[in-house]
Amino acid sequence: MAMRNPKTEPEYPIASPTYAHVVGWGMAVPENVMTNDDISAFVETNDEWIVARTGIKERRIASEDESTATLAYKAAQRALEIADILPIDLDLIVVATSTPENIFPSTASLVQDWLNASHAGAFDLSAACSGFVYALNMAADSIRAGSITTALVIGSETMSRILDWQDRSTCILFGDGAGAVVLQASKVEGGVLSSVLRSDGAGCDLLAIPSVGSIDADESRAGSNGHQLFKMYMVGSEVFKFATRVVNDSIDQATKLAGLDVSDIDLVIPHQANYRILQSAARKLKIDINKFMSNVDRYGNTSAASIPIALCEAIEQKRIHDKDHIALVGFGGGLTWASMIIQWGIPEPSQQQSSLINRQRRNILYYTAKWRSRSRRWRRRVNKTMEYLRPKRGRVPRLLRKVDEDDRL
Repeated sequence: MAMRNPKTEPEYPIASPTYAHVVGWGMAVPENVMTNDDISAFVETNDEWIVARTGIKERRIASEDESTATLAYKAAQRALEIADILPIDLDLIVVATSTPENIFPSTASLVQDWLNASHAGAFDLSAACSGFVYALNMAADSIRAGSITTALVIGSETMSRILDWQDRSTCILFGDGAGAVVLQASKVEGGVLSSVLRSDGAGCDLLAIPSVGSIDADESRAGSNGHQLFKMYMVGSEVFKFATRVVNDSIDQATKLAGLDVSDIDLVIPHQANYRILQSAARKLKIDINKFMSNVDRYGNTSAASIPIALCEAIEQKRIHDKDHIALVGFGGGLTWASMIIQWGIPEPSQQQSSLINRQRRNILYYTAKWRSRSRRWRRRVNKTMEYLRPKRGRVPRLLRKVDEDDRL
C-alpha cells in the first residue's frame, strides 16, 4: 500500500461527525373527551371491562372542524416555538400518519403551506403505529448525512374517522391527536444514537385499513373478505402476541447498536396501545415499570401520534433530564416495529423561551401563508371564470351555422 508523502501531499482534516438532536417538541389533542361510559351507550361493554383489558379510561375525538392536518399544524407550531426556529429555516417536513388528509397531496404538504415553510420538502410516511420512529429515523439519517440541517417530524392521526363504531374490538381502543419534534444538526455528541426498523408483511391481514387500491375492493365498497373499505379491522389476540414478542427484542437490539446496555436506559417511551403490553415488556427487559412512560389511560391508542404525545408529556412532567438515554419503541400494522435510542440534550433555559422577535416573525409567516393560499385560490377561480367568458376562435360562427341548420329543419 502506497504511503502518503507529507512533502508533496497535504493532509486534509477529517470532518467531525454531525449529530441529530431534538430541540423542539409540541402536541395537540382535541378538546372532546369520550369516556368508556360514553362508548357503552352504543356498544355492549363497560368501563371495568375496558380498563381491565387495556388500561384505557378515555380518549380524545376530533370535532368536525379538526382533522389530521389541523392537529399536525398546531403541534408543529408549538414545536417550532420551543425550538425558536422560523418555518423558513426548515429543510424537511415528514408526517407519519395512517389517516392522511388525502391520498394525495400529502398532509405534510398542507402543513408546509400553512407554516409558510417555503424552503422545505414535505412528504407523508405510512408505517402505522411505528410510523413516528420510522419518520424520525429518516430525518435523523438525512441530517447525519449532511443533506439537511433542520427537520420537522410529526405524528398525527384522526383514528375516529376510520373506526367501525359497532366493532367492540377496535372502537374502544383508539383516539385522535398529534405530536411533533424539531430535529437539528449539531456537532455536540448525542441526539439520535441508533435505530432498528423491522417489518413482517406476512402479518398484513392482522391489522389493516383497506383502501381504493385494495385487491378486494368492489363497487359495494366492501371487500370480498368481508372487511369494509376505509374502516379498520384487527385480529386483536394475534396483534397482542406480536407486540409482546417484538418490543423487548427491538429495544435490546437498539441499545446494543448504541453501545449501551438495557440497564443504561433512563426512560422508555413506547407506543401507547395497551398497558398490559408495557407490563409484559418491562418484565422481559427486567426494567422497572415506572421507567415506562404511559398515558394510554387518557388518550387511548393514537397510532403514529402516541409516541410524540407521550414524549411531550414526559418532558412536561420533568421525567427527562440532560444526558438521559431515552428508548422509543413502536409497533403496529404492516406488521412493523421500530426502536430508537436518543441521548437527550436539554437546551439552555434561555434557549427554551423563544425570542419575541422570532415569535413575531413566525406569526407574520403564518398570517401571510393563510392569505397567500386564499389569494391563489381566488386567482384560480377568476382565471377559470375569465377563461369561460373569453370568446373562442370559431365559436360564434359554429353557433350561427347550427342555428341555420335548425331553421332548415
